[in-house]
Amino acid sequence: MAESFSFEITRTSSADAATLFALVSDGARWSEWAKPLIASSSLVKSGADAPNGVGSVRKLGAGPVGVKEETTAYEQDRRHAYKLLTPGPVDNYQAEVRLAPRAGGGTELSWRGSFNEKIPGTGKYAQRGLEKLIGAVADKAIKAAERK
Repeated sequence: MAESFSFEITRTSSADAATLFALVSDGARWSEWAKPLIASSSLVKSGADAPNGVGSVRKLGAGPVGVKEETTAYEQDRRHAYKLLTPGPVDNYQAEVRLAPRAGGGTELSWRGSFNEKIPGTGKYAQRGLEKLIGAVADKAIKAAERK
């Protein structure tokens, strides 16, 4: 039986939750602020109630190395969750970004992810890699939000 893994990245920002939410939920524009980690990004399918809402599909990366993610939760300025659609080195990858206003201004960003290892013994490596990648993406989102 494949083992389950999870991670959580927490950051604080002087930007407000609305600015951060606009960045992390709009997958088509990730390449504008997340380069070189995300070299290209697009919206493949719009959501039912909002372009980036539940059911929307974004593609991050180009060609065969690109991944598609589907939005599974969309709570304006508070929560954005998604699951990975593209087969990869892990199974059942899903994540959510939660944004909470901080007393005195700014926002706390919490980015949690979970997955099942596909090949026994590889989960810890995938966990470390995802923590590093998502941490770097979170840092870039915060930087971009604070410039606005």
